[in-house]
Amino acid sequence: MSGVLALVGGGEWTDGCHFDVDLLEEAASRRVTVLPTAAAFERPDLVVEQARRYFEGSALQATVDAVPVYGRADALDLDMAARVASAQFIYLASGSAMHLVSVLKRTAVWDAVQTAYHEGAVVAAAGPSAAVLCDAMVDPRGGGFSVGLGLVTQLTLIPLYNRWSAEKSRRTIDLAPTGLALAGIPERTALIRGRDGCWRASGAGEVQLYKDGKPAGLEVLNDA
Repeated sequence: MSGVLALVGGGEWTDGCHFDVDLLEEAASRRVTVLPTAAAFERPDLVVEQARRYFEGSALQATVDAVPVYGRADALDLDMAARVASAQFIYLASGSAMHLVSVLKRTAVWDAVQTAYHEGAVVAAAGPSAAVLCDAMVDPRGGGFSVGLGLVTQLTLIPLYNRWSAEKSRRTIDLAPTGLALAGIPERTALIRGRDGCWRASGAGEVQLYKDGKPAGLEVLNDA
């Protein structure tokens, strides 16, 4: 049985992300293992501090274990991988999608994330990092597609959807391969797949779904 997957559009660890309450309950743990990998060149110390303030200094009453995976050597480290594999709630911070792919692909740490998820853990990813979990990843540099890490199939997504122009969104929607669902997820909003395989949306914004160039509902995911 797989765990719970949360694809967060961005703006993680801020007011409006009330879905984190449910994710902590699903994890049955008050410890959140944060991977700040995607923020390696964007003051990851501040990212970790934000996570700690959010989870530890609020009604959530959870602790944060930051695993300092910033480069390939870290991602290949078996001790780092062991910390991730034993986690019940793994959260990949937002940042550079391309850096995250290049660091994690075919590594012990990425194997650990997948193992934990398939053994029942909650895995959340925010912003461009959420897009990386898809097999077909929207390339933030131009709105086309490249190859992600493949934890999610039959779905691709546009994170930070509230910041995308109508023109750029339309181009990506039109470029999406036939049969592939595309989700536009704004900040402080999550698309969540439960243990039963069903998808739901939660948070401050509204998820927009498309398939074959046309608007769609959650049924295109739940029926896949």
